[in-house]
Amino acid sequence: MVRTVVAGLDGSSESRAAAEWAAREAKLRGLPLKIVHVWEPVPEPMAQAPLLGAETQQHWSERIPRETLEGLRLRHPGVEVTMEQSSGRPAEILVKAAEDAELLALGSRGLSGIGGFMVGSVGLAVVAHTERPVVLVRAGEQAADEHQEDPAGIPSAATPYRPVVLGLDPAGPDDSVIEFAFDAAARRSAVLRAVHGWNLPPYYAYGLSADPELYDEITREQSAALAAALRPWRRKYPDVEVLEESRAGSGADRLVYASHEASLVVVGRRIRRSPLGAHIGPVTHAVLHHATAPVAVVAHN
Repeated sequence: MVRTVVAGLDGSSESRAAAEWAAREAKLRGLPLKIVHVWEPVPEPMAQAPLLGAETQQHWSERIPRETLEGLRLRHPGVEVTMEQSSGRPAEILVKAAEDAELLALGSRGLSGIGGFMVGSVGLAVVAHTERPVVLVRAGEQAADEHQEDPAGIPSAATPYRPVVLGLDPAGPDDSVIEFAFDAAARRSAVLRAVHGWNLPPYYAYGLSADPELYDEITREQSAALAAALRPWRRKYPDVEVLEESRAGSGADRLVYASHEASLVVVGRRIRRSPLGAHIGPVTHAVLHHATAPVAVVAHN
């Protein structure tokens, strides 16, 4: 069975941005695109209210998906686009839709200033409970945002892609996360920027002032570990240029900083089937909320 790229649509500007991103990704992968329009019905008393009457319901359930579908087919003529409409709990429907998907794209509220990326409860629930890659796309994301600036200093879809950023802990690298990032970079003919942030072991902290060479030794060890984790993937993807960055400090902070010059940020999420907890991890959670580029979360064991 041929997998599809799936995008969730609820009519919001962020979900429309996710649908556009998904169409571009479907073209890169040579796959069809399926839009899953999720409409959560309101209680009957509210549905009869003046602002939520029959015309409003028709607008959300018919006009928005129809116009979105027509627009995607017009702007992406080489991509087969279909739509599936569902009514019910959005998170449950989207998790189900992701089961047979190559990846699932969802919208995320983009806020200005230090607010950064803001992921809603539906997005977090889907990320936490699906085992397929999920990409969060902020409102306002444009194709040109994924590309480098032209000679006039303007981002353009005609210029090369910005780097794909991979968040990687060499102490526990997972093949599925690394392969997703290398594959994304290869499809974009983009640089892969592997970012690793590490903290000094507590028992080293007091010795740094007396032995300044200790920091350099730890840095070399961490850099060597990152290089070792990437070495087999460099051989598998020889055409992908790789930049390795292993530095002391918060991994989440380094990834958020790197996202400003990225076309895509790729992070992992360990699969935990317990019903309790967020199942995302602190670094991935922070990146989802504050990165300025689309973020791909790849689940792994």
